[in-house]
Amino acid sequence: MPDFRVFCQPTSTEPTEISLSADESHHLISVNRARRGDTVVAFDGRGREWIGELVRDDRRAATLAVRFHQQAKPLPYAITLGQALPKGPSMDAIVRKATELGVAAIVPLESERTQVHLDSDRQDRKSEKWKLAALEAAKQCGNPWLPEILPVQTAMAFMQSKRTDDLKLIASLQPGARSLREVLTDFRSQHGRAPQRVLWLIGPEGDFTPAEMSTSASCGFVPITLGPLVLRCETAATYAVSVLAYELQNR
Repeated sequence: MPDFRVFCQPTSTEPTEISLSADESHHLISVNRARRGDTVVAFDGRGREWIGELVRDDRRAATLAVRFHQQAKPLPYAITLGQALPKGPSMDAIVRKATELGVAAIVPLESERTQVHLDSDRQDRKSEKWKLAALEAAKQCGNPWLPEILPVQTAMAFMQSKRTDDLKLIASLQPGARSLREVLTDFRSQHGRAPQRVLWLIGPEGDFTPAEMSTSASCGFVPITLGPLVLRCETAATYAVSVLAYELQNR
């Protein structure tokens, strides 16, 4: 894979030349030190990629001459991560890791034990920051698909929303939580296939409240154990998505 990746949204699906934004130009030329003649892959976050040559190495308005384009094949499954907002910068790290692992969507949630509550202005700023974190991660790992980052909403409202996921999971510290492999095996036995759309909720520091767990059960969520140890929320999110993606890839 070429070293240089940039984000763009061309007006045509088959452009012969791509002009980069000022931000992308600065990052490519000033930060990554790309020079005229280098191969650069431009992607739009929806699976389209254009392989080109840097023909203008202006740090404010770089230009690529397109050699060819390609459409990346999507993953055979779609994982949505519903993440209760953690304290500090942990959400940024969760977004980056989830992007690297190929999640389709990320939903920031305010739960009853969430200590971070955002007004509308802060939500907008945080959303832009998370989108930038996802973009940076996609560039670094070569993922041509950017996850959709939904608006912040309450955990209860999200649990009760009408969704069409094949399987809805919630990480749980409570007795009786099942193993992921067991639940996936049961799904395959009942449906003759692996789930294609999976939603997984991860709680905040201190986990979801009993009321939230009760609501999740009434809405069809299956409680899943992540093992005998209590994990930090950013560790739990990365672990949960990793093992789920592994199981779905090896179905």
